Amino acid sequence: MYSDKVMDHFQNPRNVGEIEDADGVGTVGNPTCGDLMTIYIKVKDNVIEDVKFKTFGCGAAIATSSMITEMAVGKTIEEALAITRNDVADELEGLPPVKMHCSNLAADALHAAIDNYKEKMGEKKPEDRCKDICSCGK
Repeated sequence: MYSDKVMDHFQNPRNVGEIEDADGVGTVGNPTCGDLMTIYIKVKDNVIEDVKFKTFGCGAAIATSSMITEMAVGKTIEEALAITRNDVADELEGLPPVKMHCSNLAADALHAAIDNYKEKMGEKKPEDRCKDICSCGK
């Protein structure tokens, strides 16, 4: 049912914990399944130099949290924002369809941490920038 990579990241999760003085923090949850994920990032010169996570959830949620931290560390903010939900599942060599929402949470938590970092740096959220330049209603 689960790939060897999923089992490895579940049984030996990487980058567990929190960063006390994090530059960005993102928390997301899925009320249907009860998974809750928080990602902490430390950024230097636009590069994510450290990533930690705390996850309450199933084995797939823990595995995807662990994997997203490995995928994001060392990447620029822009490169990390480009990591998709499917990228996480692909790096884990697949997830059962019923567990795909876990990879969604991991990518969403990373993106939320980056958005939090950008807000702290004084950047506008994408939807706020849109309000400034168009009338699409976003």
